[in-house]
Amino acid sequence: MLETTASGFLLTNPGKIDRYTGQDFNGYVTLDNWQESPFNRWGFAHISELITTATIRRDSSSQPPTGIAPVTTEHAEKWRSVDQFLESTHTDAIVVLQHGNVVMERYFGAFQPHDRHVLMSVSKSICALTMGILVGQELIDTQQSVRHYVPALKESAYGNATVRQVLDMTAAVRYSENYLDADAEVQQQDRVAGWRPKLETDSRDTYEFLTRLQPDGEHGRSFQYCSASTDVLAWIIENVTGKRYAEVLSDELWSRLGTSDDALITTDSGGFAFANGGIACTARDMARIGQLMLDEGKANGQTLVPSWWIKETMRGGDPQLARGTAYQQVHPNGSYRNQWWVPGDARGTVYAAGIHGQFIWIDPVSDTVIAKFSSCPQPVALELSQTHAEGFRQMVNILERKSAS
Repeated sequence: MLETTASGFLLTNPGKIDRYTGQDFNGYVTLDNWQESPFNRWGFAHISELITTATIRRDSSSQPPTGIAPVTTEHAEKWRSVDQFLESTHTDAIVVLQHGNVVMERYFGAFQPHDRHVLMSVSKSICALTMGILVGQELIDTQQSVRHYVPALKESAYGNATVRQVLDMTAAVRYSENYLDADAEVQQQDRVAGWRPKLETDSRDTYEFLTRLQPDGEHGRSFQYCSASTDVLAWIIENVTGKRYAEVLSDELWSRLGTSDDALITTDSGGFAFANGGIACTARDMARIGQLMLDEGKANGQTLVPSWWIKETMRGGDPQLARGTAYQQVHPNGSYRNQWWVPGDARGTVYAAGIHGQFIWIDPVSDTVIAKFSSCPQPVALELSQTHAEGFRQMVNILERKSAS
């Protein structure tokens, strides 16, 4: 239960909502703490009650979506072996598709099937799919410079970077992605985006924030994960279409995907949609993004994203660019392409990931998609990444054994 007060949102039924931590949940959910455990479990599922949002529209005139078949329960007992994985990784919801059918669908705590959950950086991968649509329409050339599309960024770190370098996170930017450092640029950007209380010294909005970022070396020489880069892509999308990013995402992708529900995206004081992490949707609709990848950009009998873009993404980039990163401690041959993670394994795995345990895991060999919402206490941790990778592979193995039996 929740009561609204002048100080924020008071959780009054701690036992029901805080299923795993066992902590006393008496307290308020505010902009100061909604990303912290145990408050994040409620915060991630109620983003629109904390931050201004825009709607990403589904096609309300269409028939009920047919892209995902109803859930089957015949083999539900086979999933009992993954219960420990799901509980230890603070799962809020999980949907597993195989051959486009729902073979597992579970919700935890107070989370329900039509509840929206913030995707964090899974939003980046969705932005890149939207970019791929516009590249296919010849509105964007990935070899062009960012300043060609966004003159306002000419003097910033991104001015002479190419769109391709921004897509693959090889633009060299003075930007710290340390989520726990109040002085880091990622937290500065959170404040500007309305995700944390704003300081007087902060930029007016994301547009201004991006123009202030400075270069840090030569572009294209190494992988640098930088959330701001995705917002640069969204700004390019806005400039070439003349529409807000949320509107383009609605028109070009979400309303054509066969989604069950509208999605949301957080917006700042300037109306800029937080492309790098601000989308919130249902678990089933997030799974549709993974199915779109497996179906080479097609949904409901039509091509949404060019198949060559999907194939290029799933082939991955240059693993040498990511040498020495924590990412390659989990996936030694891993690369990053078009805002998707490509482990470089023999199965052709591709995944989208967001802090606190948000995932779309795609296994082409078994034709499987795993969509997972979580509220892990830590934003990122090497052990947690390893646990997720092992857990997802275990689930794929279960499906393969079932198919063989």
